[in-house]
Amino acid sequence: MIAFGPVPSRRLGKSLGVNNIPDKVCSYACVYCQIGRTLRMEVERRAFYEPELIFEDVSRKVEKAEAAGERIDYITFVPDGEPTLDVNLSREVEMLKTLGIALAILTNSSLIWREDVREELFEFDFVSLKLDAVSEPLWRRVDRPHRSLSLEKILDGMLTFADGFEGKLVTETMLINVDYDGELEKIADFLAELKPDRAYIGIPTRPPAEPWVEPAGEETIHVAYQLFSERLGEERVEYLIGYEGNAFASTGNVEEDLLSITAVHPMRDEAVRELLRKAGAGWDVVEGLIRDGKLIELEYGGRRFYMRALPSRRKP
Repeated sequence: MIAFGPVPSRRLGKSLGVNNIPDKVCSYACVYCQIGRTLRMEVERRAFYEPELIFEDVSRKVEKAEAAGERIDYITFVPDGEPTLDVNLSREVEMLKTLGIALAILTNSSLIWREDVREELFEFDFVSLKLDAVSEPLWRRVDRPHRSLSLEKILDGMLTFADGFEGKLVTETMLINVDYDGELEKIADFLAELKPDRAYIGIPTRPPAEPWVEPAGEETIHVAYQLFSERLGEERVEYLIGYEGNAFASTGNVEEDLLSITAVHPMRDEAVRELLRKAGAGWDVVEGLIRDGKLIELEYGGRRFYMRALPSRRKP
């Protein structure tokens, strides 16, 4: 199956996926990969599917969606491997543009040091770049890249790309149970230079490639959020920790509203109190959510924050 969906995405609205790489050809073997272990480690670009086949499959899906009255906001390259390994990517983009739907791609950034890859990424409306580490030892431990790849060249390529890209640029940083030991500050400094439209902080939400991998703790996620926000501004940093739905739509249920908002970003003590005041609710709502293991209290810079607890860490 090449085209799939459309599926709901907080980042992309209704997204029709394009799987242009077979399972699982990749330049990385990330320990947290939720597709499974990399079967073939590759960095040389080559053909996988005929561009015409991809175009026909996507076109059929678009026609079916339109006939059913379904909206498609993006056609998104989000395959079982690294999408920029596809040497026919430029031709596929050229053909898909005729459908009149915005194009997005989620890449691990590994080939962005190549000029031809950057030129092809320029053709997209939305580009998501992986940024799990900016230090060599942690990058090699978490992302397990092909031995020929250079982190320095990748980071330089990201900055060069960002400088010329006119679409929407986002980053995604996956946090797991490793010792970051100053790495989050270094990532935040790099983000300040990269200047993405949004920096997402994610955790594994499905079984990872390696059994020892678990999501980072809430404290680590919270510190990452605060550091990234200090460099980019709070409005440009969000969690991706498994919450589905519209985090900002009022449900009329203050508990649900509080949990949905704090799944996207932490709320300061005063913001929580204001939300409760507007809903005519008391602080006992917060105490109950903490007692039930659904909400946690954290501190940063002398201020108190509230964050939705990770699903794996909630009380049974």
